Amino acid sequence: MISKAQSNNQKKIWLWTSIGINLGFLMFFKYFNFFIETFAGTFSLFGYTISGWTLNILLPVGISFYTFHGLSYVIDIYNNRIKPEGSFINYSLFVSFFPLLVAGPIERATHLLPQIKNKRIFRNEEAIAGLKQILWGLFKKVVIADNCAKYADIAFNNTEGSSGSTLVLGAVFFAFQIYGDFSGYTDIALGSARLLGIKLLRNFSYPYFSVNIAEFWRKWHISLSSWFRDYVYIPLGGSRVTRDKQIRNVFIVFVLSGFWHGANWTFIIWGILHFLYFLPLLLLNRNRKINEDNKNLPDIKTLANIIITFIMVTFAWIFFRAENINHAFSYISGIFSGSFFSVPELFPKTLLLTIAIFVVLEWRARNNEIALDSILHRTPLFLRYAVYYFILFLVFYYSSEQRQFIYFQF
Repeated sequence: MISKAQSNNQKKIWLWTSIGINLGFLMFFKYFNFFIETFAGTFSLFGYTISGWTLNILLPVGISFYTFHGLSYVIDIYNNRIKPEGSFINYSLFVSFFPLLVAGPIERATHLLPQIKNKRIFRNEEAIAGLKQILWGLFKKVVIADNCAKYADIAFNNTEGSSGSTLVLGAVFFAFQIYGDFSGYTDIALGSARLLGIKLLRNFSYPYFSVNIAEFWRKWHISLSSWFRDYVYIPLGGSRVTRDKQIRNVFIVFVLSGFWHGANWTFIIWGILHFLYFLPLLLLNRNRKINEDNKNLPDIKTLANIIITFIMVTFAWIFFRAENINHAFSYISGIFSGSFFSVPELFPKTLLLTIAIFVVLEWRARNNEIALDSILHRTPLFLRYAVYYFILFLVFYYSSEQRQFIYFQF
């Protein structure tokens, strides 16, 4: 109907109708209770008691992801980037392609629909690349993320009784948990799609090696940050406006990014924190600086910037992981208690060594989308297969306790 509209006003009516329907479902299932509780809580601050009613409903898995698929489709048609898809089957497959349905990446119709419509031929080299990506994704999820989750849970579930050093280590474990969990899922999704002749958008590019927050957001959840850039930031004027409006646009994007993750004030504060991290870079025109150092070892300045950025990101993850605002502030106050320099109660040496090895391997692979290709580059065939089977052994060894992917809840 957008394409057939005779006037721009008609196009806008159909566009906003579609956006309203898509966001309406998302708001109802994901944010209805949040708004009701916030509304009632606001009035209680002024001494008024409102007994708002909430709904006990299940959140459809992956609703935030396929809602954004649908939105990008109609917006791209409105902007004449693509033509309407004539086949309902092709459109449905674009919205609900199973590898990315529950946790992304958030695809674009301009990228995925042509691949769906074109004839696909099985290519052995693509299948091998896909299997390598799946294997590395399983390693990140099962060996890194799930093991880190055990100790992160201990720290966050026992905030009051833990020392400051233990809480710091717990936050670090969660940082590696959420990276291994989410990027691991993405690797599995991209690898599975490769087996079917489909190339999905890259969603992670070794974000913990970023030298500042701007670079971090160009490398973390790339499909989401680029979605907000193309469909929110640029339509608001992007960087082609006054500095005040540019700051406003960036603030809106970060708040929406936090709100997209969940109906909890902790996510909104997480987004605002990243905005505050980003603001000095924007004001100093350093928000486009990236780490282009391809040396085997980083220099002191680069290493210091990477560590500072990681600390800032890890601090913000506390709000992301906390159950509520009070829990987050209790956790932070516990970190800065007198026991900050004590020996942490959590000190799993094997896991810490595994994480250290993992970081070294990722650093070596940081310029390659498929990590195993870079890690095993120019390695004899028998050694490559030995590594593959060793990773498989670790995956099976640590897979006894199943943990759901974190981003399934979004």
